[in-house]
Amino acid sequence: MADPSGFLRHGREDAARRPVDERLGDWREVYRELPAAERDQRVGTQAGRCMDCGIPFCHSGSAGCPLGNLIPEWNDLVRRGDWAMAGERLHATNNFPEFTGRLCPAPCEAACVLAISPDAGGAVAIKRVESTIADVSWERGYVEPVRPAVSSGRRVAVVGSGPAGLAAAQQLTRAGHEVTVFERDDRLGGLLRYGIPEFKMEKKVLDRRLAQLRAEGTRFVTGCEVGGAGLPVSQLRADYDAVVLAVGALRGRDTDLPGRSLSGVHLAMDHLVPANRACEGDGPTSIDARGKHVVIIGGGDTGADCYGTAVRQGALSVTQLDQYPMPPSQRDDSRSPWPVWPWILRTYAAHEEGGSRRFAVAVESFEGDGAVSSIRLREVQVRKDPATGARSVVPVGDQVQELPADLVLLAIGFEGVEHMPLLDGLGLTLSPRGTVSCGQDWQTAAPGVFVCGDAHRGASLVVWAIAEGRSVAHAVDAYLTGASDLPAPVRPNALPLSVV
Repeated sequence: MADPSGFLRHGREDAARRPVDERLGDWREVYRELPAAERDQRVGTQAGRCMDCGIPFCHSGSAGCPLGNLIPEWNDLVRRGDWAMAGERLHATNNFPEFTGRLCPAPCEAACVLAISPDAGGAVAIKRVESTIADVSWERGYVEPVRPAVSSGRRVAVVGSGPAGLAAAQQLTRAGHEVTVFERDDRLGGLLRYGIPEFKMEKKVLDRRLAQLRAEGTRFVTGCEVGGAGLPVSQLRADYDAVVLAVGALRGRDTDLPGRSLSGVHLAMDHLVPANRACEGDGPTSIDARGKHVVIIGGGDTGADCYGTAVRQGALSVTQLDQYPMPPSQRDDSRSPWPVWPWILRTYAAHEEGGSRRFAVAVESFEGDGAVSSIRLREVQVRKDPATGARSVVPVGDQVQELPADLVLLAIGFEGVEHMPLLDGLGLTLSPRGTVSCGQDWQTAAPGVFVCGDAHRGASLVVWAIAEGRSVAHAVDAYLTGASDLPAPVRPNALPLSVV
């Protein structure tokens, strides 16, 4: 490594966020834009903290990055100022580092050796280095279309234009296949477009990558429900030699609590999608938090997205509820030892912008006359059956609290793939987990039909979606040609170490 004492002389430095008052006045990304020279110097210093460990857990698929990103390599290149080669090494394993650098929760950082002890100054800010390499690569013109040298004469349909579908499409196009991506929405990107708020990733970041895919030869068709009248299954099977299902797992988990039918109680995506459409210029959102007391049920990423969206819309108050107890601020080795994904308190940018969070509470009922006006909640404890692993939520005490609530958003997870004519037409049924099963070659029970991303593994991380998209491209290429040189970073049954 170029700087063997870098981790001794410098601590972790995350990207600086814009002042709260400033970022609440727009929908732009929350991070401050630094002059290029200062940015490059600061990120180079952070990259210089990388120890080039003998066993770099940061890019281990079981604990760190499922893509196998060559993190020590591009850290070394950044600290030496070789941004062009750093971009090449980054793109060697990751089709869309500007997505993961903004949206991934960074299991690589949790697995960094410097994360073992708080006295080490904290993990290398790998995610910040990654996003900066990606941005510099675009700014300096290092990112160019990679056109196939030969054509295979084979046609592939990719259903779904989220990160898994786009990664599969790009890899297969570059391998020489004629690839068409079908998207049922009016714009491309899936959850990247309509699920991720603008303040987390501006859509111009997505659009420039889509332009690259088009320039490479990938075709896109929007507004098409595959399996329906737009493209019946019979025509799909006749026109294409292979099909990739990257349809996501968008069936939101609901609740049957008393008062659920009241007006003003919505699934989280029913709030996020029209809010993103408003940012795209489609007119006012249909579910607006302005002037309302907002309660968000669920403590994860989707809840935080709703939180930041509601604050920007002008909510009177925002309260996020989590049924689990407040996590510790530092890793508890007895509960989540290094290098697994730690159970710690995660504070998103949105949580700095107003509102409050409450832990170890659960809603008992929604109250109101036609429209929700308040919620009743109690303190709870989540218990796990040691034999079966089943969880139960048990009230603690008899005290019932009431909170004002004009808008309630359910961000309590997803139950799997939506029911759609395409699956019926292909003769596919969902697994007990609500996903589409496949064999070790990523092929479903329907010959020539493959699956990847959330549709296969359930709602997960963007980095896993890209990894599965790349892997399914290898499988499809081998299916069509007999062999493949495309990389396959993960297997269909791969799981992160933190959930094994």
